[in-house]
Amino acid sequence: MKQNELLSHWRKDLPASFVVFLVALPLCLGIALASGAPLIAGVIAGAVGGIVVGLVSGSSLGVSGPAAGLTAIVLTGIAELGSFELFLTATVLSGILQIVLGLMRAGIIAYYFPNTVIKGMLSGIGIIIVLKQIPHGLGYDQDYLGDEDFIQPDQHNTLSELMYMIDGISVGAILVTLAGLAIMLLWQTRRIQEFKVLSMIPGPLLAVVSGIVLSQLFSGHELLAINAGHYVELPDMTGASILTFPDIAGLLDPRVWKLALVIAIVASLETLLCTEATDKLDPQKRVTPTNRELHAQGIGNIVSGMLGGIPVTQVIVRSSANIQAGGRTKLSTVLHGALIVISVLLIPGLLRMIPLASLAAILLLVGYKLIKPALFKQYWQAGAMQFLPFFITVLGVAFTDLLTGVGLGLAVAIGHILWKNYKVPFHYDPEYYKPGMPVHIELSEDVTFLNKAAIKRTLAELPDNTKLVLDASRNVALHPDVEEIITEFCEFSIERGITCELIGFDNDRTIANVDKGITKLEDQGKKGRNNNSTTNKKTWDPTTAS
Repeated sequence: MKQNELLSHWRKDLPASFVVFLVALPLCLGIALASGAPLIAGVIAGAVGGIVVGLVSGSSLGVSGPAAGLTAIVLTGIAELGSFELFLTATVLSGILQIVLGLMRAGIIAYYFPNTVIKGMLSGIGIIIVLKQIPHGLGYDQDYLGDEDFIQPDQHNTLSELMYMIDGISVGAILVTLAGLAIMLLWQTRRIQEFKVLSMIPGPLLAVVSGIVLSQLFSGHELLAINAGHYVELPDMTGASILTFPDIAGLLDPRVWKLALVIAIVASLETLLCTEATDKLDPQKRVTPTNRELHAQGIGNIVSGMLGGIPVTQVIVRSSANIQAGGRTKLSTVLHGALIVISVLLIPGLLRMIPLASLAAILLLVGYKLIKPALFKQYWQAGAMQFLPFFITVLGVAFTDLLTGVGLGLAVAIGHILWKNYKVPFHYDPEYYKPGMPVHIELSEDVTFLNKAAIKRTLAELPDNTKLVLDASRNVALHPDVEEIITEFCEFSIERGITCELIGFDNDRTIANVDKGITKLEDQGKKGRNNNSTTNKKTWDPTTAS
């Protein structure tokens, strides 16, 4: 993107970058904590995801950083390698592998996810965000901020957390959450937006400021005071070295390469899913070049690993927050990364004053806007084959994890395709068959190996002593397996007294066994389809076959 294009919407992008920064920083810290990595590793990954990936990526609104979906991989990877430095080597290698995937044009995978699954993923993420943030909004923080999986690292789950929070409710945290929600909803009203100066101030930023003010006012009050563990936790960067570097010895360790491959595959899948979802949310409906996105993520992981950061992917929570905050170009993404660096270095004390309830209020609103209740009604009215993949994906994402949920929805969608292929590889309605009349079966344009079962079943159920007219005039592609089924049926239907008439088969296709006296068809079907000539016809009468 040229510089003038990057700055063309700075009035919108600058406020949006503040919102994304407020959402991203605590998520980076929470994910690093849950991953068993140093907190600074999450900060580095967030900064790299914003600045490096943001500059290289072709996505206008996608925001990258450490993702909850990689938490378990990072946690087990560090434990198995026994060294964070070796893990950093795996992160660098995973970036190289992602660049290779981009060169292999693997980004095309993104275009094979149905809209029902992508939109189901967004609604599912919205549900899990709301469910996960309710405890934080009430002052209960046993689950780390940013968790998006149903099963938590502590082996509890999202629903059980809602039960446990009853014993940890904080009145002060509730008031902070309600105040934040009220401010953000008020800031979205037309009356506020009519004032140019007020409209440029992000509502979420005011919600955070109000949270800081209220928490300070509540300090020392017996009922309203918010406990010390309910604030953003930043690492102490005084004295110790901020950067950690990869261990080059890991290049000769097969375990490091295996982990790198796992990170590359999972991070690439999550990125492609989130890229497609972000494009769906983009008001301008811009299309992200997916292969370039893999390149950008690869470069991001190389830089993150080299500086001591955990792996990055494009993440839908931060991307959707960017869109909802009014971001227009990648400038908001780059600036949010810069804000992470500046704030952690210059104002760590102020950041530590932010109550998690304020951030929960922001995420509750983000989650609700992702759910879109009207979408459920829309897909319900569209029919079962549209609603089921969507709804299964919603449930899967909300009550398992992102990749599992999408996999379940995709399986339902593919199952529907297989069922349709099973049912309609040809045109034949047995209800219209009358004894003594020929049975007409017209093959569809594309008949694949997926249609084998349906064709076998139909041919097996044909009545004895009938004439079969098998018409391939409309067929463009006939799979060899299906051709073999037709050949064998015509060859062995003699005993059933069935006469086969074959129409429109290509002249280079042998329909029957030469040893049975069935010669190669001299068919002009393909030529006939191209120039409207007469379709070739060959009748197979078992009484004349030798």
